[in-house]
Amino acid sequence: MIDLPSEGCFVGRVWRAGIGPALVAVRGDRLFDITTPRAPTMRDLLEQDDVPGFVARIDGVEIGPLAEIATAGYGALGEVTRLLAPCDLQAVKACGVTFARSMIERVIEEGAGGDPAQADAVRSRVSALFDRSLRDLRPGSDDAARLKAMLQQEGLWSQYLEVGIGPDAEVFTKAQPLSAVGWGADVGLHPASRWNNPEPEVVLAVGSTGRVIGATLGNDVNLRDVEGRSALLLGKAKDNNAAAAIGPFIRLFDDRFGLDDVRGMTVTLRVDGPDGFVLNGRSSMTEISRDPADLVSQTRGRHHQYPDGFMLYLGTMFAPTEDRDAPGQGFTHHLGDVVTIRADQLGALVNTVRLATEAPEWTFGTAALMRNLAKRRLL
Repeated sequence: MIDLPSEGCFVGRVWRAGIGPALVAVRGDRLFDITTPRAPTMRDLLEQDDVPGFVARIDGVEIGPLAEIATAGYGALGEVTRLLAPCDLQAVKACGVTFARSMIERVIEEGAGGDPAQADAVRSRVSALFDRSLRDLRPGSDDAARLKAMLQQEGLWSQYLEVGIGPDAEVFTKAQPLSAVGWGADVGLHPASRWNNPEPEVVLAVGSTGRVIGATLGNDVNLRDVEGRSALLLGKAKDNNAAAAIGPFIRLFDDRFGLDDVRGMTVTLRVDGPDGFVLNGRSSMTEISRDPADLVSQTRGRHHQYPDGFMLYLGTMFAPTEDRDAPGQGFTHHLGDVVTIRADQLGALVNTVRLATEAPEWTFGTAALMRNLAKRRLL
């Protein structure tokens, strides 16, 4: 279930059978098509001066109950009205190593060389050395610089510690515009991976000027063995078919919901395996080491512009370590796992794990979107 809160201004995208992609607003328990020539794309909608006010002034066309559309479209393709990722032309960016716990797990991946069989032994050594000292450390501070110098002297420095406690955040391209999948879709694992996990995160919707306009949820699907072999494989580990899930909707910032609410948000994770395995986890945004506003400014500024805006994954503290298949090897996905990421203020994002080679291919790109909108006389 999507489980949206009763209050809040939620916007998103659906594929309307026989029509194509459309912008929608959630009103009560129903969806309304709010696509207009002034805002034919989510990019254009989020560029309005007062986005909640703009949405409120559009009557829209009712397309049906949210629950029915979600149920009918779960895992469906073709001419079925279904939910899409709530972004379109925006770049999809992600921040890594923004929580102490996940930073330690990245160091473990590196120390294990991407081999899950070595992870338990590396974890016990690394956690004893770093866990307590890193949790309250402010990245880029004098204390962080002193710790870096000490670790370098001891031969214990890591590239993950550099972006975890150094002055510069890790910001990478997670996916191409229009390639993210939404609620109910399959999420894809590269078939080369044998050690992987979900990464539940808050995702900010940011406009072209750097203004944060709203928030949603995301699954930054992680291939621990691929990235653990070499950080230079980050692109292969992160940007694959159906490997970025975002949704279910963007909750717009207004006088009842804003960045301070994101800073205090709790995100939960549940994995239900076809083998009966159940994993539960929880991430609190209060434990993030870099403020969301700082992550936005490190992504967009005089050094880099995004004229169509961007979606920004803020990182996760949750790296599951519970053994699933063998003692000491921790968690890894099984095909058919159902991943539910939830926050009370944003609802729930639900996806099923497949191989990237078995998930539906991404075929509807920017050119197809422009042609579709032109045919509908929205451009």
